[in-house]
Amino acid sequence: MSGNISLNPKKPDVVAHSAADLNDICVAGITPFTTIDFPGRLAGVFYLQGCPWRCRYCYNAEFWPMPPSGQKIPLEKILSYLDSRRGQLDGIVFSGGEPTIHERLPVWMAAVKTMGFEIGLHTGGMVPERLPLVLPLCHWVGLDIKAPFGAYEKVTQVTGSGDAVRRSAELVLASGVDHEFRTTVHPAILSERDILEMARDLASMGCKRYALQMFHPDHCSDKELCRNAVPGVSISMSLRNALAGIFAAFEVRE
Repeated sequence: MSGNISLNPKKPDVVAHSAADLNDICVAGITPFTTIDFPGRLAGVFYLQGCPWRCRYCYNAEFWPMPPSGQKIPLEKILSYLDSRRGQLDGIVFSGGEPTIHERLPVWMAAVKTMGFEIGLHTGGMVPERLPLVLPLCHWVGLDIKAPFGAYEKVTQVTGSGDAVRRSAELVLASGVDHEFRTTVHPAILSERDILEMARDLASMGCKRYALQMFHPDHCSDKELCRNAVPGVSISMSLRNALAGIFAAFEVRE
Protein backbone atom coordinates (compact mmCIF):
# COMPACT_ATOMS: atom_id res chain seq x y z
CA MET A 1 0.00 0.00 0.00
CA SER A 2 1.43 3.37 -0.95
CA GLY A 3 2.18 6.19 1.43
CA ASN A 4 -0.81 8.30 0.40
CA ILE A 5 -3.34 5.66 1.43
CA SER A 6 -4.43 4.96 4.98
CA LEU A 7 -7.48 3.33 6.50
CA ASN A 8 -6.70 5.10 9.80
CA PRO A 9 -6.04 8.58 8.48
CA LYS A 10 -4.59 11.59 10.19
CA LYS A 11 -6.18 14.91 9.39
CA PRO A 12 -4.53 16.35 6.25
CA ASP A 13 -4.20 19.96 5.24
CA VAL A 14 -7.13 20.46 2.87
CA VAL A 15 -6.17 23.96 1.72
CA ALA A 16 -5.47 23.74 -2.00
CA HIS A 17 -4.34 26.70 -4.07
CA SER A 18 -3.38 25.34 -7.48
CA ALA A 19 -3.26 22.36 -9.80
CA ALA A 20 0.12 21.52 -8.22
CA ASP A 21 -1.87 19.90 -5.41
CA LEU A 22 -2.79 17.13 -7.87
CA ASN A 23 0.83 16.01 -8.23
CA ASP A 24 0.20 12.60 -6.61
CA ILE A 25 -3.41 11.92 -7.60
CA CYS A 26 -3.94 8.21 -8.38
CA VAL A 27 -6.29 8.42 -11.37
CA ALA A 28 -6.38 5.07 -13.19
CA GLY A 29 -9.20 5.83 -15.62
CA ILE A 30 -11.26 8.76 -16.90
CA THR A 31 -14.75 8.98 -18.33
CA PRO A 32 -14.43 12.22 -20.28
CA PHE A 33 -18.15 13.00 -20.51
CA THR A 34 -21.24 11.67 -18.74
CA THR A 35 -24.81 12.80 -18.15
CA ILE A 36 -25.72 10.04 -15.67
CA ASP A 37 -23.00 9.95 -12.99
CA PHE A 38 -23.64 13.41 -11.50
CA PRO A 39 -27.38 14.22 -11.50
CA GLY A 40 -28.25 17.45 -13.23
CA ARG A 41 -24.70 18.08 -14.42
CA LEU A 42 -22.50 17.37 -17.39
CA ALA A 43 -19.47 15.75 -15.81
CA GLY A 44 -16.29 13.78 -16.14
CA VAL A 45 -15.35 10.87 -13.86
CA PHE A 46 -11.97 10.17 -12.25
CA TYR A 47 -11.53 6.52 -11.22
CA LEU A 48 -9.02 6.45 -8.37
CA GLN A 49 -6.83 3.37 -8.04
CA GLY A 50 -7.23 0.98 -5.12
CA CYS A 51 -9.95 -0.79 -3.15
CA PRO A 52 -9.54 -3.33 -0.30
CA TRP A 53 -13.04 -4.78 -0.72
CA ARG A 54 -13.83 -7.52 -3.22
CA CYS A 55 -17.49 -6.97 -4.01
CA ARG A 56 -18.60 -9.93 -6.08
CA TYR A 57 -20.52 -7.96 -8.69
CA CYS A 58 -17.91 -5.21 -9.13
CA TYR A 59 -17.39 -4.17 -12.75
CA ASN A 60 -14.29 -2.09 -11.94
CA ALA A 61 -12.06 -4.88 -10.61
CA GLU A 62 -9.13 -3.52 -12.62
CA PHE A 63 -9.01 -0.67 -10.09
CA TRP A 64 -8.69 -2.99 -7.05
CA PRO A 65 -4.86 -3.17 -6.80
CA MET A 66 -3.36 -0.58 -4.51
CA PRO A 67 -0.89 1.92 -5.99
CA PRO A 68 1.83 1.70 -7.17
CA SER A 69 0.89 -1.78 -8.46
CA GLY A 70 -2.06 -0.42 -10.38
CA GLN A 71 -2.29 1.94 -13.32
CA LYS A 72 -1.79 5.68 -12.97
CA ILE A 73 -2.54 8.28 -15.63
CA PRO A 74 0.28 10.86 -15.93
CA LEU A 75 -0.39 14.17 -14.21
CA GLU A 76 0.14 16.17 -17.38
CA LYS A 77 -2.66 14.23 -19.09
CA ILE A 78 -5.01 14.85 -16.15
CA LEU A 79 -4.24 18.58 -16.10
CA SER A 80 -4.64 18.81 -19.87
CA TYR A 81 -8.02 17.11 -19.60
CA LEU A 82 -9.21 19.45 -16.84
CA ASP A 83 -7.98 22.54 -18.66
CA SER A 84 -9.70 21.49 -21.89
CA ARG A 85 -13.02 20.92 -20.08
CA ARG A 86 -13.25 24.32 -18.38
CA GLY A 87 -16.54 25.90 -19.38
CA GLN A 88 -17.73 22.65 -20.97
CA LEU A 89 -18.31 20.43 -17.94
CA ASP A 90 -20.14 21.34 -14.76
CA GLY A 91 -18.31 18.91 -12.51
CA ILE A 92 -15.91 16.08 -11.86
CA VAL A 93 -16.93 12.89 -10.05
CA PHE A 94 -14.38 11.06 -7.89
CA SER A 95 -15.05 7.34 -8.16
CA GLY A 96 -12.98 4.18 -8.04
CA GLY A 97 -11.86 1.81 -6.79
CA GLU A 98 -12.74 3.51 -3.53
CA PRO A 99 -11.77 7.18 -3.46
CA THR A 100 -12.03 7.64 0.31
CA ILE A 101 -9.10 5.30 1.03
CA HIS A 102 -6.82 8.08 -0.20
CA GLU A 103 -5.71 10.42 2.57
CA ARG A 104 -5.22 13.29 0.12
CA LEU A 105 -8.68 12.99 -1.44
CA PRO A 106 -9.84 16.27 0.21
CA VAL A 107 -6.79 18.06 -1.21
CA TRP A 108 -7.38 16.67 -4.70
CA MET A 109 -11.06 17.61 -4.55
CA ALA A 110 -10.23 21.14 -3.40
CA ALA A 111 -7.71 21.54 -6.23
CA VAL A 112 -10.26 20.46 -8.86
CA LYS A 113 -12.87 22.69 -7.26
CA THR A 114 -10.57 25.74 -7.52
CA MET A 115 -10.37 25.05 -11.27
CA GLY A 116 -14.09 25.79 -11.53
CA PHE A 117 -15.68 22.34 -11.30
CA GLU A 118 -18.39 21.12 -8.95
CA ILE A 119 -17.47 17.94 -7.07
CA GLY A 120 -19.30 14.60 -7.04
CA LEU A 121 -18.35 11.50 -5.06
CA HIS A 122 -19.14 7.83 -5.62
CA THR A 123 -18.27 5.83 -2.51
CA GLY A 124 -18.91 2.54 -0.79
CA GLY A 125 -18.57 4.28 2.57
CA MET A 126 -15.68 2.20 3.89
CA VAL A 127 -13.77 5.10 5.49
CA PRO A 128 -16.32 7.17 7.46
CA GLU A 129 -13.59 9.00 9.38
CA ARG A 130 -12.56 10.78 6.17
CA LEU A 131 -16.06 12.03 5.30
CA PRO A 132 -16.07 15.06 7.65
CA LEU A 133 -13.26 16.49 5.50
CA VAL A 134 -14.65 15.33 2.16
CA LEU A 135 -18.36 16.13 2.40
CA PRO A 136 -17.98 19.94 2.71
CA LEU A 137 -16.23 19.89 -0.68
CA CYS A 138 -18.98 17.87 -2.41
CA HIS A 139 -22.04 19.03 -4.30
CA TRP A 140 -23.45 15.48 -4.57
CA VAL A 141 -22.70 12.03 -3.14
CA GLY A 142 -23.73 8.60 -4.40
CA LEU A 143 -23.41 6.09 -1.54
CA ASP A 144 -23.56 2.39 -2.40
CA ILE A 145 -25.52 0.32 0.11
CA LYS A 146 -24.59 -3.25 -0.74
CA ALA A 147 -26.57 -5.42 1.72
CA PRO A 148 -28.24 -5.28 5.13
CA PHE A 149 -25.54 -3.86 7.41
CA GLY A 150 -25.24 -7.11 9.35
CA ALA A 151 -24.75 -9.16 6.18
CA TYR A 152 -22.21 -7.04 4.31
CA GLU A 153 -19.57 -9.75 4.18
CA LYS A 154 -21.53 -11.76 1.62
CA VAL A 155 -20.95 -8.93 -0.87
CA THR A 156 -17.64 -7.31 0.17
CA GLN A 157 -15.99 -10.49 1.49
CA VAL A 158 -14.66 -8.38 4.38
CA THR A 159 -15.85 -9.07 7.93
CA GLY A 160 -17.53 -6.16 9.73
CA SER A 161 -17.66 -3.93 6.66
CA GLY A 162 -21.29 -2.99 7.26
CA ASP A 163 -20.46 -1.11 10.47
CA ALA A 164 -18.36 1.44 8.59
CA VAL A 165 -21.04 1.93 5.95
CA ARG A 166 -23.75 2.54 8.54
CA ARG A 167 -21.60 5.32 10.03
CA SER A 168 -20.94 6.75 6.57
CA ALA A 169 -24.65 6.76 5.81
CA GLU A 170 -25.30 8.66 9.04
CA LEU A 171 -22.65 11.24 8.13
CA VAL A 172 -23.99 11.75 4.61
CA LEU A 173 -27.54 12.16 5.89
CA ALA A 174 -26.43 14.67 8.53
CA SER A 175 -24.27 16.69 6.11
CA GLY A 176 -27.00 18.38 4.13
CA VAL A 177 -25.15 17.51 0.90
CA ASP A 178 -27.36 16.36 -1.97
CA HIS A 179 -27.10 12.58 -2.22
CA GLU A 180 -28.48 9.26 -3.34
CA PHE A 181 -28.28 5.82 -1.74
CA ARG A 182 -28.34 2.94 -4.21
CA THR A 183 -28.06 -0.85 -4.24
CA THR A 184 -26.94 -3.24 -6.98
CA VAL A 185 -29.24 -6.27 -7.09
CA HIS A 186 -28.34 -9.84 -8.03
CA PRO A 187 -30.86 -12.48 -6.88
CA ALA A 188 -28.05 -14.82 -5.76
CA ILE A 189 -26.86 -12.17 -3.28
CA LEU A 190 -29.94 -10.20 -2.23
CA SER A 191 -33.50 -11.45 -1.84
CA GLU A 192 -36.47 -9.12 -1.99
CA ARG A 193 -36.80 -9.63 1.77
CA ASP A 194 -33.20 -8.38 2.16
CA ILE A 195 -33.97 -5.34 0.05
CA LEU A 196 -37.08 -4.48 2.05
CA GLU A 197 -35.12 -4.86 5.30
CA MET A 198 -32.45 -2.50 3.96
CA ALA A 199 -35.04 0.01 2.80
CA ARG A 200 -36.79 0.16 6.16
CA ASP A 201 -33.47 0.52 7.97
CA LEU A 202 -32.32 3.33 5.69
CA ALA A 203 -35.67 5.12 5.92
CA SER A 204 -35.50 4.96 9.72
CA MET A 205 -32.13 6.74 9.47
CA GLY A 206 -33.66 9.52 7.36
CA CYS A 207 -32.89 8.40 3.81
CA LYS A 208 -35.35 9.85 1.29
CA ARG A 209 -33.71 9.06 -2.09
CA TYR A 210 -33.00 5.45 -3.02
CA ALA A 211 -32.39 3.50 -6.23
CA LEU A 212 -32.03 -0.15 -7.18
CA GLN A 213 -29.60 -0.99 -9.97
CA MET A 214 -29.94 -4.35 -11.69
CA PHE A 215 -26.78 -6.44 -12.03
CA HIS A 216 -25.15 -6.53 -15.46
CA PRO A 217 -22.40 -9.06 -16.19
CA ASP A 218 -20.28 -6.68 -18.28
CA HIS A 219 -16.73 -6.62 -16.86
CA CYS A 220 -17.75 -8.56 -13.72
CA SER A 221 -14.98 -10.96 -12.67
CA ASP A 222 -17.23 -13.33 -10.67
CA LYS A 223 -17.98 -16.10 -13.16
CA GLU A 224 -20.66 -17.66 -10.95
CA LEU A 225 -22.66 -14.44 -10.77
CA CYS A 226 -22.34 -13.96 -14.51
CA ARG A 227 -23.54 -17.51 -15.20
CA ASN A 228 -26.51 -17.05 -12.88
CA ALA A 229 -27.54 -13.68 -14.27
CA VAL A 230 -30.94 -14.20 -15.88
CA PRO A 231 -31.78 -11.60 -18.55
CA GLY A 232 -35.05 -9.85 -17.90
CA VAL A 233 -35.25 -10.73 -14.18
CA SER A 234 -36.33 -7.61 -12.40
CA ILE A 235 -37.89 -6.34 -9.19
CA SER A 236 -41.45 -7.45 -8.51
CA MET A 237 -44.21 -4.88 -8.71
CA SER A 238 -45.13 -5.50 -5.07
CA LEU A 239 -41.60 -4.61 -3.94
CA ARG A 240 -41.49 -1.58 -6.24
CA ASN A 241 -44.74 -0.32 -4.74
CA ALA A 242 -43.51 -0.95 -1.20
CA LEU A 243 -40.29 0.95 -1.79
CA ALA A 244 -42.08 3.80 -3.55
CA GLY A 245 -44.18 4.14 -0.39
CA ILE A 246 -41.10 4.22 1.85
CA PHE A 247 -38.97 6.81 0.03
CA ALA A 248 -39.84 10.27 -1.28
CA ALA A 249 -37.82 9.46 -4.41
CA PHE A 250 -37.30 5.90 -5.62
CA GLU A 251 -36.39 4.33 -8.96
CA VAL A 252 -35.30 1.05 -10.49
CA ARG A 253 -32.52 1.13 -13.09
CA GLU A 254 -32.80 -1.92 -15.30
